[in-house]
Amino acid sequence: MIVRNCSGGIVFYANQVFLLKNEKDEWVLPKGKIRNEDSPTETSLQRVKKEGGVDAEILSSAGGSSYEFYSISRKQPVCNQISWYIMKAKNKTCQINKELGFKDGGFYPVDEAIEMITYSQDKSLVSLSYKKYKDLVKNKVNA
Repeated sequence: MIVRNCSGGIVFYANQVFLLKNEKDEWVLPKGKIRNEDSPTETSLQRVKKEGGVDAEILSSAGGSSYEFYSISRKQPVCNQISWYIMKAKNKTCQINKELGFKDGGFYPVDEAIEMITYSQDKSLVSLSYKKYKDLVKNKVNA
């Protein structure tokens, strides 16, 4: 089995979260493989920018998740282990990268987004991260 270390971002703007619709019509979060000497945080910020055109800053770690799939091209199972980061977008501007196979995307109200998200572990991740995001933003204002 191939094990790939990846990282991604759960990007919030006010009470909305950024989602992408991939080539399989799945609603997902931006993420990608950590390459070369890049750190997980660098990769997360780069993927959010490259996949969605979103400028964001990292507020906190959101934990990790993993999933396995069978790669037809590699003819073997692959396990993606993802480090997630809670991010705050600088504005609601986004530019979905269709060249990477994304069909749609944008910022959606969190409750609506949780219904849209394809995978249950991503739904939980967004729900838990939103609670943490609200606390982080509130504490930053009160600091």
